[in-house]
Amino acid sequence: MPLQIPDPVLGTWAKGFSAKADGLRLSEVAGAGLRLSDMSTPVLTVHEAALSHNEATVFSWATEQGVLLAPHGKTTMSPALWQRLLDAGAWGISVATPWQAEVAIEAGVATVLIANGLTDVDAARRLGALLVAKSDLRVLCWADSVATVDILSAAHIDQSRPLDVLVELGGVGGRTGARSVEEGERIARAISAAPGLRLAGVTGYEGPFGPDRSDESIAAVDAYLGTLVELHSRLTYPDGIRPVVSAGGSSFPDRAAAVLAPLSAHGVDVVLRSGAFQIHDDGFYARMSPFGSVTGTEPLRSAMHAWSRVVSQPEPGLALLDAGRRDVPFDLDLPVPQSVDGEITALNDQHAFLQLADGVEVRPGDVVRLGLSHPCTAFDKWRVVPVIDDPDAIDPRVIGAVATCF
Repeated sequence: MPLQIPDPVLGTWAKGFSAKADGLRLSEVAGAGLRLSDMSTPVLTVHEAALSHNEATVFSWATEQGVLLAPHGKTTMSPALWQRLLDAGAWGISVATPWQAEVAIEAGVATVLIANGLTDVDAARRLGALLVAKSDLRVLCWADSVATVDILSAAHIDQSRPLDVLVELGGVGGRTGARSVEEGERIARAISAAPGLRLAGVTGYEGPFGPDRSDESIAAVDAYLGTLVELHSRLTYPDGIRPVVSAGGSSFPDRAAAVLAPLSAHGVDVVLRSGAFQIHDDGFYARMSPFGSVTGTEPLRSAMHAWSRVVSQPEPGLALLDAGRRDVPFDLDLPVPQSVDGEITALNDQHAFLQLADGVEVRPGDVVRLGLSHPCTAFDKWRVVPVIDDPDAIDPRVIGAVATCF
């Protein structure tokens, strides 16, 4: 089903778009004949061919593994990019908050997985009302305590259109989640006893158990995933429900598939939530993603770049760019210059410090391409992102644009 894609009229509010785009609707950008040189800097771009490659690679792999995908829509908060995931065969779209869930539902996403505990009773009531109003809608959320179940119960959701609740299991040193299988069983019993709620499966996040791809980290991740299987095996589900067992951040989807996929032969929907794969990056996920040699697939490609202009060269070997913390991610790694030899050593609100390699020169007005780390904290800084045909071209063509809902 086609989603409702935002189609705003561009103007000065759309960071990165120059006056040449003023008055265009988003849907008209593709036919406007714009090039990267027509954009103002700083600007974030998406590479169409890399998007297509990443989507095809991961969905093909998931089919071979026998797992389903509900990619994290919070990565981009872009209905146009969600549409691509659904068209590729996504089981649903994952989000992190009830507000994000309502954005997805308003856009037309039919299966929304809130990968978090839902502890806002008013938000639960709104979601319950949406379930009644939309007969084809399915909403799933997490609970990692009986207290969370009590909050959901207080929303008095219509029993004829129950809210599906997954027991979230964590572990010592993890993030959220019940800290033992036995605690998970208690939460499951509370869900089963609560009117308007339906026990729908088991879930968790394995990322905190493996900071890298070492043998020790892999063993810890596998052990944690094994506890999800154990908890699932102990639960009794209501008639007519096909249980969901869900895991899979973007660092260890291969391990989640290896440990959980056998459940699919026993009437379970094994759902991985990896979301960063669609965009990928040139930093953290380039180091952590298993796609490539580990999975036997093609490696993923970064589909995002930032383009930043030199605004000053106040001393030899140092240039200041016009992209700062308001424009590019910095929580995991600093940007990496790709069109000149050098290093970004620091970011201010509106500046990047580019330390140039020996013998490298730039001049004020030159545009530098930056590789980025962490798509989740790149897209949240942009309301409209141009799509380009080839970041390696001298002056890439702008072949479209996507809006975000941050």
